[in-house]
Amino acid sequence: MDINREHPEYTAWKTVWPRYRDLYVGGEQFIGHADLYLIPRQRELAEVYQERVSRAFYENYIGSIIDWYAATLFRREPMLTFEGKDDGARRYFNELAGDCDRRGSTLSDFFRRQVIETLVAGRSYVAVDFPRGAKAPGSRAEEEALGLSRGYLCEYPAESVINWQRDEKGEFEWVVLRGERLVSDEPGPAMKRLRQWIRYDRRSYQIYRQEARGERAAAPELVDEGLHGLARLGRVPVFEFSMGEGMWLMNKSASLQLEHFNKSNALAWALTMGLFSMPVIYSDAEFKQLMGDSYYVKLGKDDRFGWTEPEGHVFEIALKNIDRLKDEIYRVCYAMNQAGGTLSKNSAMTGWSKQRDYLVTQEVLRGFGDKVKDTLKTLLRTLAAARQDEIGIDVAGLDEFDIGEFTGELDDAERLLKLGIPSKTLRSQVQKKVAMKYLCDASQETKDRIAQEIDAGL
Repeated sequence: MDINREHPEYTAWKTVWPRYRDLYVGGEQFIGHADLYLIPRQRELAEVYQERVSRAFYENYIGSIIDWYAATLFRREPMLTFEGKDDGARRYFNELAGDCDRRGSTLSDFFRRQVIETLVAGRSYVAVDFPRGAKAPGSRAEEEALGLSRGYLCEYPAESVINWQRDEKGEFEWVVLRGERLVSDEPGPAMKRLRQWIRYDRRSYQIYRQEARGERAAAPELVDEGLHGLARLGRVPVFEFSMGEGMWLMNKSASLQLEHFNKSNALAWALTMGLFSMPVIYSDAEFKQLMGDSYYVKLGKDDRFGWTEPEGHVFEIALKNIDRLKDEIYRVCYAMNQAGGTLSKNSAMTGWSKQRDYLVTQEVLRGFGDKVKDTLKTLLRTLAAARQDEIGIDVAGLDEFDIGEFTGELDDAERLLKLGIPSKTLRSQVQKKVAMKYLCDASQETKDRIAQEIDAGL
C-alpha cells in the first residue's frame, strides 16, 4: 500500500492553497512571495522588476472580510441544550464546551478557526479521538476513572487529508491524513523532518512515520495500529466541514485581489517615477553635456530645453479601476455595506437604510451559522453515541448578530408570553433563549444549570 498516494482532487488544489493562504495572511508572508504575484511587464529589465518587487505593498481586503465574518458569527456563543438525566454525560459535555481539544480551546474558539480555514481553503477537517491507555478497561466505571472515555476534537487543515474514499452516501469509507514538522534530538542547528500518516477506516487506524535529514529519507514505517473510538459505530472518525462552493469567499475573490495588487502597485510605481522628471533637449546639434544638479546646460540660440511629465489622464482611469476592484471584492463576499470609499453607495444612508442593506450579509451569516450548528450537532451526538450516553443534544444560536438591541428582543419575548399560549414548552424555550443571549459569556455549565432550573420551575 502506498500510504503517500494523493487523491486527484487533492492534487488539483494543493498548488492553489499556498496562494490563498498568502492572500489571507498578507503582511510579510505575502511580500516575501511578491515575485510570485507581481506580473512583470513585457521586456522589462530584471533590475527594474526586482526594484518593483522590493517596493511592493499589499492591501489585504479579503483577509479582513474573512476575519470579520468569523468574529461576527461568534459574537455570541452557540447554545448547547441537553435532554435526559445522565448527569455524568452533562458534566462531560459541559467540560468539553470549555476545552474541546485538550489545548484549552472552547467550542466557539475551535469552530471560529474552522470557519476561517473553510473560507480560506474551502474545507477543514475535524477528527473525533479518545485517549489511549496501556490496557483495555474492564468496565465503564474503570474507563471513566482512567479518563479513556473523555473524547475530544482534533483539527486538520485542508492540506492534511491527502487521500480518501467515499460511499454512495458521501461518507468516508477510509481517509489518510498527513502531517509534517521539524524536530531536533538535541539543542543545535541540526534538524530533521518528521512526517506522519494516519489512515482511518470504519474500524481501525494505522500510524506511519518517516524521518528525513536533507535529501535522505527512510521509508514510512508502521508504528501503531488498533481500533479507533468510533469502531463500535462503524464510522470513520474524520468529518469534513465546508460552507459549499458558493460560500468559499477566498475562491470567489482571489483573482480580484491579485488584480487589485498588480494595478495598485503599477499605479504607485508610475507615480513614483513621475516625481523624477526627465529632461528633454530640442536641438539639431550633437549633445554631449553632463546633466545633474551641480551642472548647467549650454544651448544654442534656436535650441530649447524642457521636462517631460505624464498628463495624468491614465492615472485617473487607473485610480477608478482600482477602487472598482476593491468594491467588487466586497460585493462578491456579500459585504458591500463595508466597502466604503467613493464608489460605495452607503455613505449617506440613514440608520434604517444601512440596516436593510445589511440584510444580505446577515443572511449569509445565518447560512454560516447553520453549517456550524449542523456540524457541531453531528460531532457531539457522535461523541454521545460512542460513549453510550443517554442524553439528547441540540445546538441553537448563531443567528443574531447585534442588528438590534437586546431590549427589543426582550420586549418581543414579553409580548409573546403575554399572549397566554397554553404551552409550557413554548414558555420554557422563550425564557431559555432570552437568558442564554443575555448570559452569552457565561460558562456552559452555568447555562446548563439555568436551563435545568427553568424546566424544573415550569
